[in-house]
Amino acid sequence: MFRKLKLPLAALLAFSLPVPRSSAVEGFTPIKDVGGLSEYTLDANGLTVLLMPIRSVPVVTFMVTYRVGSRNEVTGTTGATHLLEHLMFKGSPNFNREKGNSVDQLLESIGGRYNATTWLDRTNYFAEIGSEHLEAYMAVEADRMRNLWLREEDRQPEMTVVRNEFEIGENDPTEALDKEIFAAAYIAHPYHHSTIGWRSDIEKVPIGKLREFYDTFYWPDNATVSIVGDFDPEAALALVKKYYGEFPRAPHPIPQVYTEEPEQSGQRRVTVKRAGQLGVVGVAYKIPAATHPDYPALQILANILATGKNSRFYRALTDQSLTTSVSASVGFNHDPTLFQIYADLAPDAAHDQVEEILAAEVARLREVGVGVEEVAAAVNQETASLAYGRDGTFLIASSLNECIAVGDWTLYATLGDAYAKVTPDDVKRVAATYLVEDQSTVGWFIPKASDAGESAPTP
Repeated sequence: MFRKLKLPLAALLAFSLPVPRSSAVEGFTPIKDVGGLSEYTLDANGLTVLLMPIRSVPVVTFMVTYRVGSRNEVTGTTGATHLLEHLMFKGSPNFNREKGNSVDQLLESIGGRYNATTWLDRTNYFAEIGSEHLEAYMAVEADRMRNLWLREEDRQPEMTVVRNEFEIGENDPTEALDKEIFAAAYIAHPYHHSTIGWRSDIEKVPIGKLREFYDTFYWPDNATVSIVGDFDPEAALALVKKYYGEFPRAPHPIPQVYTEEPEQSGQRRVTVKRAGQLGVVGVAYKIPAATHPDYPALQILANILATGKNSRFYRALTDQSLTTSVSASVGFNHDPTLFQIYADLAPDAAHDQVEEILAAEVARLREVGVGVEEVAAAVNQETASLAYGRDGTFLIASSLNECIAVGDWTLYATLGDAYAKVTPDDVKRVAATYLVEDQSTVGWFIPKASDAGESAPTP
């Protein structure tokens, strides 16, 4: 049973009180303090540093976020950010498997949790480790910012790993449909390309192109280092200066994405027919970037439509045995993005019937609006979700990582208050503004009974 939370926001943003900001360390410029976080700039090269000391357990998460993702790719290099993420674990002259001090060998020897992820707007590398190992990990992580090996003999096996990931996605109905919907919704902006990339680019991108990509984006002034957990701020800043301070700023300005998606002037539709068991209906609407003031109301709207058994879609579809589940999600992105609805069809449901009901529920919400109690319940759920999503140093750093990616890390501290201010009028207004047919892209996944191409019969 879900319980409504009525905790003050400060209690939700961290699981213990953060330690006050340290005195300034030579070589850094203090920028601002927000929500228990302190921001600094490393004067030598423009690296951004975010510190959140939490002295509850002797654990620290170190994360570096590069402001580069698939939005920075073009045809021919789609998937380059993700493939490069894999190659970042292949070592450098200073830290490699032959020497016994590669990043994976280090983290496995000390029992650290580590990985990396790539998304539309960013790439991040991280480790959750015992506090005493902070310097050892920082040394390896900093070194691969500029000293990475990029070799053809490493690209070939990693390409096959990435291609396998691509094929797994192609065999997932919702993921395959999602890729087609994005490609149809965006005709100019690089969100058109999925993060995994197109198969031919994954297979054929030359190692020289990957080197060029690395040398364009992997610089201190295009990165943010976040340190969350049990550490001394002055000592941590000294380590950052020691290991990152030797690198210069990028020799040329970091290329910025200036392509804007043209205004859509009518509904777009896509169909995916592949082997599968059950159908899927997807609907995506154009919405603003995450930093837009309408984002909180859109998130509350998504909750009312599809979260829990009291949601509009559950009662209209799942409770009527027409779907097995319905989800609604709000893109949290740097540039204008999508409000997405996905309905997984029950065995005896028809695509057109489910699409019609989805559209009717959206229209009813646009015209009639929502109740005060619906908004209050949704705000409580989203506030609780923020709290649960920040339970520990790694989850705090991960949440912070997404805010860095959209261009304003202070959203980490302000989003909860913004949810609390959403009113029923706000929800109705954003629904009427953004959830309109001419700004939508509709997709159907239609399962095929066999490779012969015939659609599966209705049971």
